[in-house]
Amino acid sequence: HPATPLCPPAIRVRPLTCTETRRGDQRVVHSLGDGTVHVSAARHDATFGFSAVFDAGASQEAVFEGSGMRQLVELAIDGFSCTVFAFGQTGSGKTYTLMGPLAQSETQPASPALLGLMQRSFACLLEQSRSHGSDLALSASYLEIYNEQVRDLLSPGPPCTLPLRWSKTRGFYVENQLSVDFESLEAIANLLLQGSQRRQTSAHALNRHSSRSHALLTIHIRSRAHHPPTRVPQPSTCPSKQGTLCFVDLAGSERVKETGSSGELSVEANNINRSLLALGHCISLLAKPRGKRTHIPYRDSKLTRLLARSLGGSGVTLMVACISPSSHCLSETLSTLHYASRARRVTTRP
Repeated sequence: HPATPLCPPAIRVRPLTCTETRRGDQRVVHSLGDGTVHVSAARHDATFGFSAVFDAGASQEAVFEGSGMRQLVELAIDGFSCTVFAFGQTGSGKTYTLMGPLAQSETQPASPALLGLMQRSFACLLEQSRSHGSDLALSASYLEIYNEQVRDLLSPGPPCTLPLRWSKTRGFYVENQLSVDFESLEAIANLLLQGSQRRQTSAHALNRHSSRSHALLTIHIRSRAHHPPTRVPQPSTCPSKQGTLCFVDLAGSERVKETGSSGELSVEANNINRSLLALGHCISLLAKPRGKRTHIPYRDSKLTRLLARSLGGSGVTLMVACISPSSHCLSETLSTLHYASRARRVTTRP
């Protein structure tokens, strides 16, 4: 396959919050309607171009269809390693974009219109699975990286720390992670809910339910080539494909002083920023022309190790950068847009 963009990034601009409106914040981010975002504020006037821009009025369905997420699901079924990750400061809408409202529970499910990229992808995947008959086997694993430790969110009991290994054939992988088979939308939705409720969150100045860890939910899709019935015995090793669809909800990127954090929360924030800095460094180096690239430091953090294949190898990756339109968040918004612009220049060979 020829080189393709790593992730022609999609940008999502959330609405101004009630707090921002009461505070008198100005709207400094405007979508120009043709894949461009314009940031205009005192001493700042910049325009950025992306594959898709979703403004405050965009529905969850519009983001799913317009970001290319449906095509990513189909590529995963075809055996490709596919990843979607949401990036942006705390409170910019990352978890909402991926999962919908956080108030979901088994007794009080979210409105179908508010479901995020993950649930819509599950529905699309199971729809495709039914059309394949019994040829697809689906399983899921769910991890979080908290304070540079990898923890399993699906194994029973308190989240246990798992070792991260490397092998020539598999690259970086998590040893002994639990993988759970599923066959229905209800089953995978329950796994998502179960894991998300165990995920590390805290309240701070920017968000009452701030994700303090990076979470990776991976769907493993195994398909066996279909042979029509014949009288000739078929070889036992008929060709098969193994694809993955990985959803990465990154913890918020912001300066520690903005969060009002201290003590343990400050340690969390520093660890988050260190791993996001490592991710940004890898993306910056990957964005250089192939002939000018130096060593890519994937080993600088657990996050970059686990995303190594998605970023610079044989994967197909979509980045959804979430931003606030508020003048109060201007520096973080510009930082996110520059980050996404660098990612746009990365190419992979899936």
